[in-house]
Amino acid sequence: MTRPLTTGSLAGLEHRHVHSGKVRELYALDDGLLLMVASDRISAFDWVLPTEIPDKGAVLTGLTLWWFEQLADVVPTHLVTASVDDYPAELAPYADALRGRSMLCRRLSMVDVECVARGYLTGGGYQDYRKTGKVCGIELPTGLLDGSRLPEPIFTPTTKAPVGQHDEAIDFAAVVTKVGAAQAEQLRAITLAIYESAAAIAEKAGILLADTKVELGVDDSGVLTLGDEVLTPDSSRFWPVDQWEPGRQQPSYDKQYVRDWLQHDSGWDRASAPPALPDDVVERTQAKYVEAYERLTGRTFTDYLRSA
Repeated sequence: MTRPLTTGSLAGLEHRHVHSGKVRELYALDDGLLLMVASDRISAFDWVLPTEIPDKGAVLTGLTLWWFEQLADVVPTHLVTASVDDYPAELAPYADALRGRSMLCRRLSMVDVECVARGYLTGGGYQDYRKTGKVCGIELPTGLLDGSRLPEPIFTPTTKAPVGQHDEAIDFAAVVTKVGAAQAEQLRAITLAIYESAAAIAEKAGILLADTKVELGVDDSGVLTLGDEVLTPDSSRFWPVDQWEPGRQQPSYDKQYVRDWLQHDSGWDRASAPPALPDDVVERTQAKYVEAYERLTGRTFTDYLRSA
């Protein structure tokens, strides 16, 4: 098990801190480098919950590193190294806190669009389809159910909302307005290429990749580059192939236990801060994250922690 990231874990690096996300802490280093540290925080319904999921940050980091390897021929990434022993000397005192849950990356100018690809219809996309027959302006066949496979993967971008607010679906024309026609075409092509490559890999492991969100930015040479995390249970919906059945909520390898408990068992009204998670929900969620890592990579999570 990884050591939890606490407020004191990186004390002394406050002058390097540039951003706190729902899960990650970002630190700007010299030479255009960025230290990304994944905490064990978990979010749901646009809230960061008060209870953490042990090892979650390490699962997200380990899985992202594995996917970076698989996608090397599809898109360049911002990764420099995840070997703590190769980090700059000023980070040496924090090696234990960073090991397994951090990456040293090139800093990118991030695109102001959440790039989403869907191969299956569910979630907010399904709700939009029920109302309009479309998702992000893309007309779909009639008669699709929650969980239906789409005729082909589609690009369904959203806005990038601040923490605590909700991303809003936008159509391709809105992306063109934001970033220009040429870059919009690139974003769509790269996002769909990532999805199609990853979906084929995942299906061989017995997992359907229903949808995924990727973060793209421009490097110093003007090249669109994959950043942040990729294809984790936080940014993707993973479903077991042998249990897929359109027309119902699919079993999944993600935080669905958390969402279900909050929606149906907690009594939470969403107008106030969310309650703490019970131990059994924490344990089942942790197990699902680890299972996703192990099924996709074919490696044990324990071996990842040993090698980190």
